[in-house]
Amino acid sequence: MNCFYHSTSPAVGLCKHCQRGLCPECAAVIDDVLACKHRHEDAVQKQEQLSARNLFQSKRVASAYHRNAIFYGLVGALFTGFGALQYRFLGLQAVFFIMIGFLLLYAASANYFEGRKHK
Repeated sequence: MNCFYHSTSPAVGLCKHCQRGLCPECAAVIDDVLACKHRHEDAVQKQEQLSARNLFQSKRVASAYHRNAIFYGLVGALFTGFGALQYRFLGLQAVFFIMIGFLLLYAASANYFEGRKHK
């Protein structure tokens, strides 16, 4: 492949913005990626900053899901345990506590597996 701007020069890479082949004379290196010199440097730099921010946010979201999973798991276990221990005394009210506990345990597992997607 040859350079888009100099058809006789071989390309060393592609511009991240426009995907055109670039020779060493036309290429500008921005954060370890190539951009058309004096044309797309700002756009590529903004793309790289946005990408870095997205990766950072993804890690923050994952930690929030894991924190929620721990909280829901603990509260769900408490509700389920309380309902099981008090079934003899509370009857159907204890079944209600057990159902809430299972619902919270389901929410804990859903949060855990959703958090794993954001790693």
